[in-house]
Order: sequence, then structure tokens, then C-alpha cells
Amino acid sequence: MTALICGSFAYDTVMVFYDHFKNHILPDKTHMLNVSFLVPDMHKSFGGCAGNIAYNLKLLGAEPKPMATVGDDFQPYANWLDKCGISRNYITEVSGSFTGQAFITTDLDDNQITAFHPGAMSYAHQNSVKDAAGISLGIVSPDGRDGMIQHAQEFYEAEIPFIFDPGQGMPMFDGEDLKRFIEQATWVTVNDYEAELLQERTGMSPHEIAEQVEAYIVTLGGEGSHIYTKEHRIEIPCAKARELSDPTGCGDAYRAGLIFGLLHDLDWHITGRIASLIGTIKIESHGPQNHNFSREAFAQRYKQEFGEELLIFND
Repeated sequence: MTALICGSFAYDTVMVFYDHFKNHILPDKTHMLNVSFLVPDMHKSFGGCAGNIAYNLKLLGAEPKPMATVGDDFQPYANWLDKCGISRNYITEVSGSFTGQAFITTDLDDNQITAFHPGAMSYAHQNSVKDAAGISLGIVSPDGRDGMIQHAQEFYEAEIPFIFDPGQGMPMFDGEDLKRFIEQATWVTVNDYEAELLQERTGMSPHEIAEQVEAYIVTLGGEGSHIYTKEHRIEIPCAKARELSDPTGCGDAYRAGLIFGLLHDLDWHITGRIASLIGTIKIESHGPQNHNFSREAFAQRYKQEFGEELLIFND
């Protein structure tokens, strides 16, 4: 079974600020903000939501099909995808554009300040879900506004189940837009901050959102995650990290775990734990796509973390 991953590709420049933003941003001076952060550590990585999700899904043994628009500078990323064995069939190069560029500064509380240049993402609507064959399910992750709206509509019309993952694209949509996405989607996933925005803009509670979809998934960082279904709320524990290196891309890794579980029709307590563990493995490495593992090593760590066998890898 194959998942179509609609979203962004980007080059990430990740910088680490060895202090706390709150010590340097004065609440009563935000109207005249002029702050500089010294960042001794800097890493450049392949990133973007579609790229990160596809990378993690491939590690789990699935066959992701990312769909995205990229710029003239994409060749190094293309070479990396080829090395990883990830399809480029639905990646479109837009002449005269940059691939998306993210400049991310992380502090010691794992807070992040990000500047993002969308580049070719703004042309995401040039790709069509209708052009993809043999798709079992999809995800609409952060991308160009028109592309996200179009791809959700196309999934819905084709009766292909999909996850709506607004992520950092949330500010592009008002309450009516978000309600339409929820009506079309099969599943919705957000982090705790995005959940507050989603619920505020739609006027809907977590349980009301869950009534319209098969599951509403809210990640809570180090506190794990909650999966709301029509019947109840499932609490997923956070796997223990061996070290905290970089949170960039952890949410995308978690979403890859969700997709893997959905592709294999696993129950939510297993799917959530797979997602939790792969997010934890990601946080132990710098950059969104610099971690690696075998399926055997993943299954062994799953058992160590959660005290049960991950039988899916024995099939």
C-alpha cells in the first residue's frame, strides 16, 4: 500500500541558541523588538514536511510517494532522495524559483523561531492528486495555500482517506477554511499549540472535531499525545529519549508513524506508540533526516520502551 505525501520540500538551516528566548525578549518591548541571538552551532539539512515524512516512512519500510513543487536548486536534495530510494515521480521543478528555505533557531527549552521562504511551494497547486496512481491514503501537510485546499478537495472527491495536518500553515486559513478541511479529512493531527488555534478558530472542542473524523490526534511534546476518537480519548506515552539534540522534524516523524499504522490497519494504541518512538529517535539527532535505524532495531527498542512485541515487523 502506498501513501501520497502532499507537502513541502525545504533546505533547513538549524541554529542552536544556548540560552532561553524568554531571557532576551521583554514582553513590554515587543512593539520595538530588536534582538540578536548568538548561535555557535549551525547545521544545514534536507527538510520540509513532505520530505521529512517520506524519509521516516521509508525507514519504517513503507513506500511513500511525495508530491511537491521545488526550485532550480533541488538537485542535491534529489540525489539524497535517490540514495534513500524515495520516489520523485510527483515532484515538480518550478523554473526560476528556490526550493523552500527554513531558517530555524532553537533555544534550550526547545522553543523555535523560524523564518521561512516558501519559494516553489507557492506553486503547489500545479500538482494534482488525480495524477497519482495506486494511492491507499494521503496526507495534506503544510504547503502552498492553494495547493493544500486543492489537494484536500481532490482526495475527498476521489474517496481516498487522508490526514489533514495544517502545521505551520495554520495562519493561512480562517475558521471556515479549517471547518471545510475537517469535513473532508478522515483524520486530523496537530500539536498542542496548533490545537488551541484550531479549536479557537473553528469554535469546536476536541471531542466535536473527533465526531467529524475517525480520529483527532494532538501531540504534546514530552507529555506524549492524545488520540481522540468518537468513543474515547487514548493517551499515548512519550518514549524516553537517550539525548535531546534537536526537535526539528519530530512532528513529521510522528506523522510518518501515524501513516505507517494506518497503512497496516493497526489499532490506535500501537499506531500512537510507533509514532511516539520514531519522533523520539528523531530528537536524538541534529536535522530532520540524519537519524537512521533498521526495522529490527526499531522493534527491539519498541519492546524496551513499551513492554510489548511489535509484531507488524514479523510479517
